[in-house]
Amino acid sequence: MRENGHSFDYPPVEKPKVLLPAVLFLATVVTTVISGALYQGADIFADPMSLTRGVPFSLSLLLILGTHELGHFLASRRHGVVTTLPTFIPGPPFPPMIGTFGAVIRIKSPITTKAALVEIGASGPLAGFVIALFVTLWGLEHSAVVPRTMAAGSLGLGSSLIFYALSYVTVGPVPATHDVLLHPVAFAGWIGFFVTAMNLLPIGQLDGGHLVYSLLGRRHRLFSMVMIGLLVVLGILAWPGWFVWAALITFIGIWHPPVEDQHRPMDPKRRLVAVSALAVFVLTFIPTPFYIV
Repeated sequence: MRENGHSFDYPPVEKPKVLLPAVLFLATVVTTVISGALYQGADIFADPMSLTRGVPFSLSLLLILGTHELGHFLASRRHGVVTTLPTFIPGPPFPPMIGTFGAVIRIKSPITTKAALVEIGASGPLAGFVIALFVTLWGLEHSAVVPRTMAAGSLGLGSSLIFYALSYVTVGPVPATHDVLLHPVAFAGWIGFFVTAMNLLPIGQLDGGHLVYSLLGRRHRLFSMVMIGLLVVLGILAWPGWFVWAALITFIGIWHPPVEDQHRPMDPKRRLVAVSALAVFVLTFIPTPFYIV
């Protein structure tokens, strides 16, 4: 390219690799279908056709996770940030596992502005949240209210504010002696909300950490340390799994790389996006995600 008599050689845009993400996606389809069928009580070895019972769970879950990562991918491309394609991670399909460890994209070039930081950090959780809303509503409408004695000794799921509200609207008040037996699609929606909250934890370089850095700048590190302390407290009072999350996030690091315009005020539009995404964190966070009925 030439401009004003000078020639410039721009590096070629890196094309993301397709083969590995495609193979891992197909593997995750298989493992989540198996997991969904087993949660339905299917005997997949005696009756392989019963695997079809796992399709609604798999489709719902992968739609939520895929939309989340696609939101990150498209926002990154819009701001010229190089990333891999959304990549699913297959996992053990046998309960209590769900057949996947989620989906990720790897950012391969710096995020240099607050605008990019907010849009990349918020786009995934907000997109996945919207899909999870519709998935959960449909699933709850097809769920059943059963006596708690039928579920004694099983693994219970805590309710976030948004899940409780959707359950109240679709199922109605549930007596203390009863519980909601989730349809597999509703279970996928619950997982979608849980994953959204985990990504929006306002710590380090998680999606929520990006948003907090865009709002607080250098105070982000202190805020992250306080949040790690709160996770430890929740580990004592609510769910021991928070100890694992606190240790893992601390190991990854709570520092955030600076952006070029970190000293400039953020524009109102991006500030609203950041605050909205953090509000979604409040709506989806579950202090005690799992418990024994």
